[in-house]
Amino acid sequence: MGGSTKLSQSYVEYLKHGGAITILESGFELVRGIFAFMISTSLFLATSGVFKLYLSFVLYGISPQWNLLTATFLLVFSVYGINKLTDMDEDEINNPERVGYIKRVARALKYAVVISLILAIFLSVLTSPWAVLVVLFPIVSGVLYSIRIAPDYPRLKDITGVKNTIIAMTWANGTTFLPYLVVGGVPLLKVALIYYFFFMKSMINTILFDLRDIEGDRLSGIRTIPVKLGFRKSKALLVVLNSTFILWLLLVYESGYFGRYIPVLIFAILNGYAYIFHFAKEGYKPGKLLDVWVDGEWLYTLPLALLL
Repeated sequence: MGGSTKLSQSYVEYLKHGGAITILESGFELVRGIFAFMISTSLFLATSGVFKLYLSFVLYGISPQWNLLTATFLLVFSVYGINKLTDMDEDEINNPERVGYIKRVARALKYAVVISLILAIFLSVLTSPWAVLVVLFPIVSGVLYSIRIAPDYPRLKDITGVKNTIIAMTWANGTTFLPYLVVGGVPLLKVALIYYFFFMKSMINTILFDLRDIEGDRLSGIRTIPVKLGFRKSKALLVVLNSTFILWLLLVYESGYFGRYIPVLIFAILNGYAYIFHFAKEGYKPGKLLDVWVDGEWLYTLPLALLL
């Protein structure tokens, strides 16, 4: 007992002399390292994608399908994994920390991407053949987006605005049509409203990320929307795009859809304004906060919907 008491007293003295701060700092660095790894390898984005699809099921008013949620996780991880593997040279300027992670796990990531694609297709078969087509769309577009098919033709990501549109369509297709294939018989207006919501949210977010990478993209010769329009006009465009949700909300209200979830949708729109004005500042370097706040928005938006 005496030895135990002395050990306890020594631990208390250690905490008094700054040990508690050291423990907190170590814990913070551990959490930061986990987040950095998840963001760099697309695991964070894939998890957020699952929450996004779950929210779509909620808006349709049906129970989520585990196989489609799992397929979405695997699909997002694999498609964005391909993009990260093919974009390492460009990301050396925009995101050198991420490139460092990818280089260390490149071999394992390549195998994980292939296995994830196969499993995603298999799981989608459990729903319907149409679900397979929905899953194949981001695979095909992801390859076309990242890889130059012929020397004389540019990659889709090198064409101003096309990249953003393809990414937004990919997210909206999966998020809207996978639940639709399960429920069926939904009025086309409701489907269109859900599609527009997820399409425009993705479009805004991709342009915002391009705004963060504007200097690196300009140096790499990549003609993104912010590189083409400049910083101020791109910020104005983001505000205008987010403002289209005001008319969208009026249409939602008039149609009588999503009744009890309207407060959550309003929150998502106001959240869009918040992160646009927070991050769209010239010279501002957002770091991982941009990924956590913007890519991770469904991680805190879905729980609000479930509370209702």
